[in-house]
Amino acid sequence: MDTGGRLIAGSHNRNEFVLINADENARIRSVKELSGQTCQICGDEIELTADGEPFVACNECAFPVCRTCYEYERREGNQACPQCKTRYKRIKGSPRVEGDEEDDDIDDLDNEFDYDTLDPQQVTEAMLTAHINIGRGSHPNASGMPTHSELDSSPPSSQIPLLTYGEEGSEISADHHALIIPSAMGHGNRVHPMSYADPSVPLQPRPMVPEKDIAVYGYGSVSWKDRMEEWKKRQKDKLQVVKHEGGSDGGNFNGDELDADLPMMDEGRQPLSRKLPIPSSKINPYRMIIILRLAILGLFFHYRLLHPVRDAYGLWLISVICEIWFAVSWILDQFPKWYPIRRETYLDRLSLRYEKEGKPSELASVDVFVSTVDPMKEPPLITANTVLSILAVDYPVDKVACYVSDDGAAMLTFEALSETSEFARKWVPFCKKFNIEPRAPEWYFSQKIDYLKDKVHPTFVRERRAMKRDYEEFKVRINGLVATAQKVPEDGWTMQDGTPWPGNSVRDHPGMIQVFLGHSGVRDVEGNELPRLVYVSREKRPGFEHHKKAGAMNALIRVSAVLSNAPYLLNVDCDHYINNSKALREAMCFMMDPTSGKKVCYVQFPQRFDGIDRHDRYSNRNVVFFDINMKGLDGIQGPIYVGTGCVFRRQALYGYDAPVTKKPPGKTCNCLPKWCFCLCCFSRKNKKTKQKKTTKKSKQRETLKQIHALENIEGALESNSQKSSETSQMKLEKKFGQSPVFVASTLLENGGVPRNASPSSLLSEAIQVISCGYEDKTEWGKEVGWIYGSVTEDILTGFKMHCHGWRSVYCIPKRPAFKGSAPINLSDRLHQVLRWALGSVEIFLSRHCPIWYGYGGGLKWLERFSYINSVVYPWTSIPLLVYCTLPAICLLTGKFIVPEISNYASLIFMALFISIAATGILEMQWGGVGIDDWWRNEQFWVIGGVSSHLFALFQGLLKVLAGVSTSFTVTSKAADDGEFSELYLFKWTSLLIPPTTLLIINIVGVVVGISDAINNGYDSWGPLFGRLFFALWVIIHLYPFLKGLLGKQDRMPTIILVWSILLASILTLMWVRINPFVSKDGPVLEICGLNCDD
Repeated sequence: MDTGGRLIAGSHNRNEFVLINADENARIRSVKELSGQTCQICGDEIELTADGEPFVACNECAFPVCRTCYEYERREGNQACPQCKTRYKRIKGSPRVEGDEEDDDIDDLDNEFDYDTLDPQQVTEAMLTAHINIGRGSHPNASGMPTHSELDSSPPSSQIPLLTYGEEGSEISADHHALIIPSAMGHGNRVHPMSYADPSVPLQPRPMVPEKDIAVYGYGSVSWKDRMEEWKKRQKDKLQVVKHEGGSDGGNFNGDELDADLPMMDEGRQPLSRKLPIPSSKINPYRMIIILRLAILGLFFHYRLLHPVRDAYGLWLISVICEIWFAVSWILDQFPKWYPIRRETYLDRLSLRYEKEGKPSELASVDVFVSTVDPMKEPPLITANTVLSILAVDYPVDKVACYVSDDGAAMLTFEALSETSEFARKWVPFCKKFNIEPRAPEWYFSQKIDYLKDKVHPTFVRERRAMKRDYEEFKVRINGLVATAQKVPEDGWTMQDGTPWPGNSVRDHPGMIQVFLGHSGVRDVEGNELPRLVYVSREKRPGFEHHKKAGAMNALIRVSAVLSNAPYLLNVDCDHYINNSKALREAMCFMMDPTSGKKVCYVQFPQRFDGIDRHDRYSNRNVVFFDINMKGLDGIQGPIYVGTGCVFRRQALYGYDAPVTKKPPGKTCNCLPKWCFCLCCFSRKNKKTKQKKTTKKSKQRETLKQIHALENIEGALESNSQKSSETSQMKLEKKFGQSPVFVASTLLENGGVPRNASPSSLLSEAIQVISCGYEDKTEWGKEVGWIYGSVTEDILTGFKMHCHGWRSVYCIPKRPAFKGSAPINLSDRLHQVLRWALGSVEIFLSRHCPIWYGYGGGLKWLERFSYINSVVYPWTSIPLLVYCTLPAICLLTGKFIVPEISNYASLIFMALFISIAATGILEMQWGGVGIDDWWRNEQFWVIGGVSSHLFALFQGLLKVLAGVSTSFTVTSKAADDGEFSELYLFKWTSLLIPPTTLLIINIVGVVVGISDAINNGYDSWGPLFGRLFFALWVIIHLYPFLKGLLGKQDRMPTIILVWSILLASILTLMWVRINPFVSKDGPVLEICGLNCDD
């Protein structure tokens, strides 16, 4: 696509289309001045035909040539198009020349497409090409559907000029600035009919070559079948040789006996991946412990329910209710881990199958999405490193396109991306030349390893030093942009040419598109082609719901479908760079596998993080979830979508159902016991006789029906096809929106856009699909794309795909595919967990709740358990908070939730604790998780449960039931003041109050309990041990939180200390004043035996 390096901005609803160049002062031209095309030979304006359309000399590439030059070239020249070298064909009204076909009686282009011989893929590409070449002009519509000319009230002069493929209109050169403002247009409901809906409608713009008949060259032809049969026979013979391995010589072949490419052919036929089940020595004991733990739980609750505590009945009842909830939560979390598996990929087989020597790569194209909002909270330098790692990925250059969504319409992001695209011209060839890892320069130059290891290239040291110097200069420029953006001018930002930045108003700005890389003329320093890099900022207007990140991702889906339309999508956050340059190839081993890839909707990679302290105080790595839970889900229907590091199949995001696999044949008599043989034969004979009778009758009925149908087939065929095409068109527009180009792209399963698509028409369609009102009255966010209704759109989107019968895959390469940065201080970490829990509460209270949604689809039961657990876990915060308060109450009152323990009860409690420990140990063993990571995960489960999950539950209830919306804080992404400096940075938040209060009251309870035991003597120490163990369990789990409060200087903010002491004091005094466990007759007074009168 050639945009001349200009920013494209516009609003479809306001009928604006703006081309901005920052090299020259702004000047305005009317569309009428730019509507004509000039001949590329003589420079004269190209005239219009009798139908009012521009004259097109070459039907293959539409190279602009006037009729005079066309006729002269046919008469005196070489009779071929100057651009594509295709022989000119005679056009109606032009004289014949020597070499024209004698039987060419049809001079016009109305009958070029024959829908009877085209397959759906070719029809879809043809109709997409037709709409793009037609632009917004009007054509007769035989189907009766309203055309653009009938529905669009704007005059012809206000249409956007069309650019021919590979050429740009001479009136809009790359070194000029043009602002196109069409005349005003009504804002009624516009209908964009697809000119390809009815097969009887002639499609004029891109006729096919008559000699290349589909019936001769395509599938189903005699020649094609002969070639295929010959090829199959040759391959079968080769495989027979491989199978028998040469007979008597023991499989030792000479090079002359077999084909030279036989080993490669045999290797390329193998599966691209395989499952690696957990060894039975590890998984079988694990399953046995789970069953044993279930039995122990049954005995535990049997004892607890039959042995209430009479003098503390309230405490006993509350504790039993909490324990039952914990047991149900454990079941929901445990059983989805019943079938854990691992996977292995074969990248060499992928190359053998799809990258053959001397031929273009057959690997599928991939569109990469990067989302960002606020450059002040998500530093542009991190986003730039993510983009650079994408552009330098080990994948065919023409198969990769990177789309950066700037949902904040920040000029800082735009300028930083411009600098990034310039630096990429040096960085990308350096990465590919020396095959370095990782390919994000910030982390490559900061890694503490021997960079000379395995580097034998003599110029590596010199070029690495030069590249590091260039990167330091690049960082200075980026940091200078950030420093400049700290203070916004009163009149807003302006571009270099004086044009106001279109995104000065964050909530009211047009859609913007800028193609930085990928257009003609922009190559790296070695002259090689670069992947496409596109900046996108969707339109925002007051009064429209924009749906935050999910809406931005859906806008990227539509823009990418119009511009590149890759069949697969990768989405990453702006702080997650590609750490393994072969990550896309790893995903393609699953997606492009011919045996199992068709049902895979996405490939999820685990999240790995940089910049986390060695002890991982707040469980930022989340290793237990990514290395244990996700492996378990992969053995059922696949992992859940976690929001980043995921490769999607585009068709699955469009809401289509998964392809249905054929059921295996039923059992025969050979598979059954011998005594069933006679019965089966007898029943089969009866069935055969009945089937013969019914088939005879049915055949007679069918012949009568066919004879009756043939009488009226000619009259009904045309009307039925017309009605079906109109209804299918309306359904597609209702589902995907009224963009014919985008709707046509959704039908292309293998992706791709027409070769002769004009850039201006593509860009105008791209501006349309990112307009703020495009999704109105469509299924976007409901059944198509990222699903709306929750701030955690990732869980909801993956859940909908699994309900459609798709399965997902969990890929863990040896080298982590992606790495990101995580919030390492306590406040930001709690806000992040708050956001996740709030999204789960919103899903729980919506119609998409896994408890009651999706039955009858393709969702498996254990997979449903996992989704139920993912939306129910915030509700665990209430019983968890109560249960963590019980130890302090027991210590302060001298009561306990368990009666005097017998030997039988002691065995049950010991067995329960041993089963819990054994389950954790076996999970760590087959999951490859260390005990430190497992224990940190347990600790933060308590910390987050009594703080973030609790607040998220109340915020979710207020938002859904009372309509009070809440906002979440975007977590900080990096630290500049030394390593782990933000670990000790403290920020005030109300989330810190509940866990701090729990810490104080439990510590006070321990002090009071020990003091009471000291005063009362030896007999009181026995009952105290149970209460002390209970309280210390809470304190130990909250220990990382306590360290976070104290910080590096062992200081606590005053406001935290005041609020916590106040709440603890109030609760303690209320308990002393109102004690439900004291007898109603008052305290029992006893005479001490001392004579106080003396």
